Amino acid sequence: MKAVILLSGGLDSTLALRVILEQGIEVDALNFTSVFCTCTPKGRGCSVARSAVEGLDVELRVENTSREFLEIVKRPKHCYGSQMNPCIDCRILMFRKARRFMDEIGASFVVTGEVLGERPMSQRRDAMKLIETEACLEGLVVRPLCAALLEPSLPEREGWIDRNKLLAISGRSRRPQIELARHLGISDYPCPAGGCLLTDPEFAARVRDLIRYGPDCVLKDIMLLKVGRHFRLSPGVKVVVGRDDNENDRIRTLAEGSDVVLELKGIPGPLTLVRGKADRSDLAAAARLTAVHSQARHLESATVSAATGAGLPLDDINVATAGADALVLLRVGS
Repeated sequence: MKAVILLSGGLDSTLALRVILEQGIEVDALNFTSVFCTCTPKGRGCSVARSAVEGLDVELRVENTSREFLEIVKRPKHCYGSQMNPCIDCRILMFRKARRFMDEIGASFVVTGEVLGERPMSQRRDAMKLIETEACLEGLVVRPLCAALLEPSLPEREGWIDRNKLLAISGRSRRPQIELARHLGISDYPCPAGGCLLTDPEFAARVRDLIRYGPDCVLKDIMLLKVGRHFRLSPGVKVVVGRDDNENDRIRTLAEGSDVVLELKGIPGPLTLVRGKADRSDLAAAARLTAVHSQARHLESATVSAATGAGLPLDDINVATAGADALVLLRVGS
């Protein structure tokens, strides 16, 4: 008997994997990464998922869902959670991919680390049923950590797995999982916390702003949300000010040919990106934001160099720093 497990690498899915393996089930793991995942090192997939299968006879497939998930974030069918997190639609996407993977490798069912009531949006009893149904997995999902509290799945009814060896964990307390991890000899696992940037209020505010004024945004726009201080000057103009050298380098990398890049002349400070159809007053405001976030804020005036994102020089901008603090009120997020 073979199963597919949705493996984030967090404590819950790691425990679910071990519980299923102890029943002699062959398991292939499926991990999803995206630009919204907090545990995705560049080019490596999710490192915690790789750690979870280390030393086990488990194959791991990593799929990047960034493009598909971005479209869901723009227009979720089942609404958002507390921030910009479309948790139910996200789960449906993952379950549909798990269904295709299950059919591809000849597996019979899907395993998850879900705990009834642990997450208020996607781990309610009704939400679990909805997600299964929309993913064409009705009755084919085994949740080892809380299965004893749910209606038996097909694998349980058919005796493919022993329901008596499945658990009855519920709620948001992590104590049962931590005790189970100790019993199974698992000590190296991430701190219990969500791994989705969309649940972070500051990042969610930036995403909300981006979708409102740029509904056709692409992945590169999302990557820019991860760096700098963001300011909305008008519906069509946005400014991003770097906070350190690393962010300055990242902003330079993400700059497009139609953007304008600003930098103080003769004074260390941030790199600033202006995106959109900016006029002279917009560029002057962006230059003042550049100055106020540097040592130039103590001066009466400053000179800011300007160039296109493609590196073509533009005229310098001379700005007075007095009153520039008022522009900080235009910041998106904290």
